Amino acid sequence: MSENLSIERMKELISILNEAAKAYYQEDREIMSNQQYDALYDELDALEKETGIFFANSPTQRVGYSVISALPRVIHGTKMLSLDKTKEVGKLRSWLGAQEGLLSWKLDGLTIILTYRQGVLYQAVTRGNGEIGEDVTNNAKVFQNIPLRIPYEGEVILRGEAVIKYSDFEKINQNLNPEEQYKNPRNLCSGSVRQLNNEIAAKRNINFFAFQLLQAQGIDHKDSKWNQLKWLEQQGFDIVESVKVNENTIEEQVYKFEEQIIKNDFAADGLVLTYDSLSYSSTLGQTAKFPRDSIAFKWSDETKTTTLIEIDWNTSRTGLINPIAVFEPIELEGTTVSKASVHNLTILETLALGTGDTIEVYKANMIIPQIAHNLTSSGPIPYPKACPACGGETEIRQDKEVKMLYCSNPYCNAKLVKSLSHFASRNAMDIRGFSEATIEKFIERGYLKTFGDIYRLMEYEEEIKTMEGFGEKSYQNLIQAIEESKQAQLSRFIYGLGIQNVGASNAVLLCSHFDYQLDRIMEATAEDLLQIPGFGDVIAKAVEHYFQIPENQVLIQDVIRYLQFDNPLITQDREEAALEGQVFVITGNLTQFENRQELQREIEKRGGKVTSSVSKNTNYLINNDPNSSSSKNQKAKQLSIPIISEEEFLSKIRS
Repeated sequence: MSENLSIERMKELISILNEAAKAYYQEDREIMSNQQYDALYDELDALEKETGIFFANSPTQRVGYSVISALPRVIHGTKMLSLDKTKEVGKLRSWLGAQEGLLSWKLDGLTIILTYRQGVLYQAVTRGNGEIGEDVTNNAKVFQNIPLRIPYEGEVILRGEAVIKYSDFEKINQNLNPEEQYKNPRNLCSGSVRQLNNEIAAKRNINFFAFQLLQAQGIDHKDSKWNQLKWLEQQGFDIVESVKVNENTIEEQVYKFEEQIIKNDFAADGLVLTYDSLSYSSTLGQTAKFPRDSIAFKWSDETKTTTLIEIDWNTSRTGLINPIAVFEPIELEGTTVSKASVHNLTILETLALGTGDTIEVYKANMIIPQIAHNLTSSGPIPYPKACPACGGETEIRQDKEVKMLYCSNPYCNAKLVKSLSHFASRNAMDIRGFSEATIEKFIERGYLKTFGDIYRLMEYEEEIKTMEGFGEKSYQNLIQAIEESKQAQLSRFIYGLGIQNVGASNAVLLCSHFDYQLDRIMEATAEDLLQIPGFGDVIAKAVEHYFQIPENQVLIQDVIRYLQFDNPLITQDREEAALEGQVFVITGNLTQFENRQELQREIEKRGGKVTSSVSKNTNYLINNDPNSSSSKNQKAKQLSIPIISEEEFLSKIRS
């Protein structure tokens, strides 16, 4: 390749990679896979070395991206560099040489720097762009496992990774519709840590794993990073899993880590190898981008070739039509896979996917199926001109550089089924037994078109009782559930409307800010909405847009005729407000309530608050087993917080 062509290619690669980095680090979304990014990065790196030209805006020369949030900015005392990387175990061995090293997980979350003064958590700052981070101390205080106090009273500065475990990530997504679900734990964690309202962060079960001690004056660690980690563990920190290695044992240990990946409850995108000796590390210095005392290792993803059978198109509640690649089943990382999300039209076109193409598939972080390459590139397959669910006309909408396909039919059955199902879901109006299958049957018969139609179903009593799967009892159960839903919390109604980007937590914030007055919410401008802690420009515009649509206004006025909202401002003036200002934590199995959400509603209805972790602010821990050895029980006993059963709680509110 001529030098001019190399330079043009370098500029092209820099533009693509910077756009991908901006989306990933600033906007918590992905426009390409990790594997695609790494391949382009390696190509750019090779071209720079070949030409000897390094542009100032190249991702190989800069660390991270600029901070854009409203959180206070903090300048790091020491620049936080990224790590050089390799995919060859042999290179790790030669890099380590005769030195002893530490091998640990490279967790895929958000790097945080903690500072403790006089034994108290003083500050928590994100990595940001490596030079300037964001102060997230308020959120760090509600992480699941960060000690607010430690025994050592000198100044301590350490680094670690904030992560959301897969198990918690799945629980959060279970309460969301497919189009609202978070893409991966890393994105969810990043957004949660940077919330302006730490109540949201508290509900996300964020964990922190320490991986480096930067400062602790007066402590002799005997020239060992291993000893530093063990000392941090003694101070109450969870530390990243690490093992000591040398050139003879490192290969075996890498394979042991690899065997654990499929069992891990957290995301890791590789390993980190660092020299154990503090004095030796201090002599090495750093390059403009990388420290010389550590290196990252990434596994070569297991990639297999298969044949693309077709692209399935799935219509969501918002009308977004998602392309799903269906291919001949293959075994990857111990499981059989036959589908992978293509996410949007831009990726579909970039991969040039066509029926019968030979494609390479891998699992990102050995978990999520992704298409790595298309070896034949006969496409792209044409996108459907008609919605696969209703036959309505489709349209392409572009958000910055990403093209997405939508159904333009406002009466699309798929959109209607999912919309009504969401409205009736547990976290919304909680209409038990109102399944998607039942909704589909009612739509086919013309009984359901709007939310208000749910409360007019009794007009079809005789017809419904004769339907397959229905009878007197099932009909009465459904009508009773509908009747019970008429007494509702406004925040659950707002969530049930399915406004884009407004989940259950944001619905509560929205209602609280406007004193639970629906008229004020519907009239609010984006400028008004930006005053709500945790609301950014995207959410504010989505809410304003939803309530400005005349059809939505009519739909809301129709359904609220049947509803009576519980206003917390009124409820707290009643005798029922016996729990005002009291904080509860719920744990263990329940017998008197169907689930924890039902118990939480009872507490909140009476002015109380439910949090996920026990702290000095907790008034009661509800647990039917006071002798349990759970961490919450132990913490409650340590802080002398009463542990009460469901029966004791019920007696309390009845009295």
